[in-house]
Amino acid sequence: MNFKRYLLVTKPGIIMGNLISVAGGFLLASRGSVDYGLLLTTLIGLSLVVASGCVLNNCIDRDIDSRMQRTRNRVTVTGELSLKAALAHGVLLGGLGFATLALTNAVAVLFAALGYLVYVGIYSLWMKRHSVYGTLVGSLSGAVPPVVGYCAVSGHFDSGAAVLLLMFSLWQMPHSYAIAIFRYQDYAAANIPVLPVVEGVTTAKMHIVLYILAFGMATVLLTVLGYAGYGFLAVACATSLWWLGMALRGWALEVDDDGWARQVFMFSIVTITALSIAMAADFEKPGLQLVQLLS
Repeated sequence: MNFKRYLLVTKPGIIMGNLISVAGGFLLASRGSVDYGLLLTTLIGLSLVVASGCVLNNCIDRDIDSRMQRTRNRVTVTGELSLKAALAHGVLLGGLGFATLALTNAVAVLFAALGYLVYVGIYSLWMKRHSVYGTLVGSLSGAVPPVVGYCAVSGHFDSGAAVLLLMFSLWQMPHSYAIAIFRYQDYAAANIPVLPVVEGVTTAKMHIVLYILAFGMATVLLTVLGYAGYGFLAVACATSLWWLGMALRGWALEVDDDGWARQVFMFSIVTITALSIAMAADFEKPGLQLVQLLS
């Protein structure tokens, strides 16, 4: 049996990116008292759930993928992995993932299920193909992993988890719009109604700038509300301002839109990785409030 095709259909790069954010949320909530067994359980469970969602997304998107340059060689398109085998693989991974997450707590499972439902059921099956707001809806599922990590520790959804959900949802938007700009021809060929295709690259550039501004303000809330320290705040401000400056360069005359969008995309990964590490390392004790920060 060729196991490589079963690995490729899970989109390993996406899984690795989510592992970083899950760990960041988990360690932020742990506040220095880390249950490594619980951390491992959360990482494995969420990874399997994400892998399952990616497999089912590949099954749903076979017709779209066949019309896009970057996806036409996916195993679900070429036939290296049959639809039946891919579906069985996805369902098995999902079952194992949710069973593993069930060893954490119900709140973590609930948010994992929410992200899964949004990604597979709402985004992949409908919104991606029919609405320019598909990216916005899909951003919710992309923001769930750090919340799952956080809730696996805390056992409840509090203001810290809410800020993580907001942060990562806002981050998804410029990240995704940048991809849609440098992959414009692919999305147009597949008739996917992403913002640059529907309303133009100039409009997408404006949205990228506005979402980065909103993202930067949201990151500050982790410190203001007493969940992260000044080290995290420094990293958040530095990365957000640098990312914003990069985004604003997209308005320069004779800018290469493809090259610019790739830079915005690459720095989005740097930004979210740096923030995930910073919030894991620079946490604060419970109870720190804005008045304490200003005193």
